[in-house]
Amino acid sequence: MTQSHNKGNRRRKTAYMGLFLALALICSYVEALIPFHFGIPGVKLGLTNIVVIFVLYCIGPWEALGISVFRIVISGFLFGNVFSILYSLAGGLFSYVVMLALKKWGKINCFCVSIAGGLAHNIGQLFMAAFLVSNLSVFYYAPVLLLSGAVTGLLIGIIAQEIVLRVGDRIGL
Repeated sequence: MTQSHNKGNRRRKTAYMGLFLALALICSYVEALIPFHFGIPGVKLGLTNIVVIFVLYCIGPWEALGISVFRIVISGFLFGNVFSILYSLAGGLFSYVVMLALKKWGKINCFCVSIAGGLAHNIGQLFMAAFLVSNLSVFYYAPVLLLSGAVTGLLIGIIAQEIVLRVGDRIGL
């Protein structure tokens, strides 16, 4: 490959990463704007996970981590506060590690990876809550969050799987 071809690929990848980060931020904004709480505090759809899963499967693990972390920090400053950033980072990083490990294992499909990611996200947030309030009583809320994480993880995973199958090979990175 020529050096100019490598520069072109890097520019293209950078442009795609900017687009995916913007898309993840839009998903965060939609979640902040429209109350998807289902009457249960702390439950969200996790729309941004569609973008993270797509990038994980179609571009790479480091890029997915970057999208996840940058989205959490930026959306925290735009739509939340320091505590929302802490909770989201705890959930997002634990979710990412679990999804990456399952994807690398290779025997699990996209929507199962998403379900595990939804569960891990809620577990990470529970641990952060227990740490911040210095009280393990927050784990009484675990069954509710785990059920919601499994359901929303399944829904997000089905959508992400379809997008990966239909669009994944077309981006050419």
